Amino acid sequence: MIRYDPLDRSCKSRLGAVASGCEVLFQTYYVDGGEGTFSAGSCTLHFYRDDGAVLSFPMEKTEQGFRVTVKFHRVGLWFYYFSYGDKYLGCGKLRRGELCDGQPQSWQLTVYRADYHTPDWLKGGVMYQIFPDRFCREGTLQPPPHKILRNDWGGQPSFRPNEFGKVLNNDFFGGNLAGIRKKLDYLAGLHVTALYLNPIFEAYSNHRYDTGDYLRIDGLLGDEKEFTALTDEAKAKGISVILDGVFNHTGEDSRYFNRYGRYDSVGAFQSKSSPYADWYCFRQFPDIYDSWWGIETLPAVNEASVSYGEFICGEQGVVRTWLRRGAAGYRLDVADELPDFFLKKLRKSVKEEDPDAVMIGEVWEDASNKIAYGVRRQYLQGEELDSVMNYPLKDAILNFVLSGSPSMLRETIAMLRDHYPKETLDCLMNILGTHDTPRVLTVMGGKQCADKEEMSHTVLSPEEKEAAKERVRMAALLQFTLFGVPCVYYGDEAGMEGYADPFCRGCYPWGEEDGQLVDFYRRLGEIRTVIAPDVFRDGDYRELYADGGMLVFERRKGSRAVVVYVNRSTVVYSLHFCGTYTELLSRSEKTDGMNIGAGEYGILIKA
Repeated sequence: MIRYDPLDRSCKSRLGAVASGCEVLFQTYYVDGGEGTFSAGSCTLHFYRDDGAVLSFPMEKTEQGFRVTVKFHRVGLWFYYFSYGDKYLGCGKLRRGELCDGQPQSWQLTVYRADYHTPDWLKGGVMYQIFPDRFCREGTLQPPPHKILRNDWGGQPSFRPNEFGKVLNNDFFGGNLAGIRKKLDYLAGLHVTALYLNPIFEAYSNHRYDTGDYLRIDGLLGDEKEFTALTDEAKAKGISVILDGVFNHTGEDSRYFNRYGRYDSVGAFQSKSSPYADWYCFRQFPDIYDSWWGIETLPAVNEASVSYGEFICGEQGVVRTWLRRGAAGYRLDVADELPDFFLKKLRKSVKEEDPDAVMIGEVWEDASNKIAYGVRRQYLQGEELDSVMNYPLKDAILNFVLSGSPSMLRETIAMLRDHYPKETLDCLMNILGTHDTPRVLTVMGGKQCADKEEMSHTVLSPEEKEAAKERVRMAALLQFTLFGVPCVYYGDEAGMEGYADPFCRGCYPWGEEDGQLVDFYRRLGEIRTVIAPDVFRDGDYRELYADGGMLVFERRKGSRAVVVYVNRSTVVYSLHFCGTYTELLSRSEKTDGMNIGAGEYGILIKA
C-alpha cells in the first residue's frame, strides 16, 4: 500500500491552499509492505491546469517512499496525482490516496496571492442575520401608497399570487432600523459581533432585492441618520454591521430602470438616451430585456458598463459611500452572477476605502473550484472574496444530525481544509438556515410538504418540536465549534418554524421566545467569544475519533485546546483522557474519562 494524505504535514508540508511563491514538500510512503506489492522503482508527481498546462516532477526515492519539493508562482488552481509505473495514486475518501489502474481522481491545489489577508475582527466572533422587515418594529410608520403596512405582527406573510399570477411581496410588517437599535443589548447578550442585514436600500418589495435607489435607506426602515446611529451604537457594543450588496440586478421600479415612472429620472426603460441605458441589455426595446433568472421585475445589470462600474465602485460610488457611513463590509448577493473582473473591482474599491472591511460571497458550492456558466470562477485566489456562505458545511451538518452518519460531514470538512486558504477557513460564514432556506427547526422536524399551501399551515406538534429542538442544539454545537464564524438566522435561537420563502421570513416572536433555546445559543456564544476565543479565532482542527454516529474533534491554538463530541448513535462510547476537564455546556467536571450516551454532545476544556 501507498500512503498520501494532503491533510497530514508529513505528506504535504503546507496544509490546504498555498500562497504563491511558497515551496511545498510532497511525500508518499510505503505502508504494510507496499513496496513489494507492485513495481515501484520510481514515482512521478503530475500537475495540470484548466488551460492545458502540464508539469511532471520525478520524485526522489527515500527509505520510506518518495519525495519532491515544488514551488508555486502562478496564482490559480492546479490538479495533481502520482504515477508508480503503470499504476496511479489519486484522491480517495477523506482526501486520502487510493491506488488504481486507470485515470485517477485528482487532488486540487489552490494557489492564492501571497498578500491575501482576511479581516481579523470577524474571526472568532458570532454573526447574526436579520431580515429587516421582520425583526423588530419601533415607532410610527407611514408607508407609501404601493406598500401595504400590516398591523398583525407575527401574522403569515402573503404568498398567494394576485389575479395576474404575480406574488407582489408588497406587504410589510414594519421592522426597521430603530427596532434593531432597540434590540442591540439582546444581540450583545448573545455575544454577537457582526450583524448581516438583508437589503436596506429603497425598494418596492419587502425583501428589497429589487433595489430602487442604492443611495437611500428605504423609508419604512428609516433614513441615513438612523443608519449611522445604528452602526455607531452597534460599534460601541462590539458589533459590526455588514450590508447586502445586490449588484447583479436592480428593480424594474427603480431610479435606474423606472418602468413605472415613479422616479424623477429618465430610466433605461423610458428612453434609449437615458444615462442608465447601457446598464441593461435590451433584446427588444423596451419590453424584452435580460433579467435575473428571467424574472422581469429584476432587470439584470451589465457589469461591463463603464458608468455602472463607476457608480458602484468609484471614489464617490455606492460601496465607498456606505463604508464611510459606518458599514463594515458587504455580503454579495448571487456572486455567481458577478463576473470575475467586477468582483476584483469591488474588492479594490472596498479595500482601498477600508482594508478591514469584509467581502462575503453568496456561493452555494465549493467556492474554490466552482464552474458557473461554463467558466471556472476565481473567488478565493486573493483578489476577490474574503469569505463565502458555507452551504456545503450547512448541508453536511444537517445530514449528520438527521441521518446519524458523519461520513458526509467528514468529507466536507476534509474538502474545505484541503481546498480553501486558511485565511478563508477562519472567517467562513457558517449557516444552518437563511432567508433562502427553510428554518433549521422545521428541517429537523422532518415533515415534508408538497406545495406552499401545505407549507402555510403545517407546524410541528409539541412532541415533534421537542425532538427537533434537541437536533437543533446538536447542529448549533457543530456550527459554533467548527472552523469559521457561525451565523445565526434571526429567530432560529428563539425556536421559529417556517418552510421555504416566505414562511422562513416570519416576524421574530418577541415575548414568546423559547427561553431554553435562547440560553443555549447564548452559552455557545460565550464559549466562543469569552471562554476560548483564541481557539475559535484561528485554531487548528483535528479529528480525534469517528465511528458510526460518533464524532470527536479538537480545536487547538498552541497549548490551548477544546474537545468537541457528538454522539448521534444509539450506543454508549467511552472517552478516555487524563486529568480533569470541564464540560462547558453543563458546567460539570469530568476526571480521567467519561461515558458519552446516545444523543449526548458537549465541549471539553482542561480544568
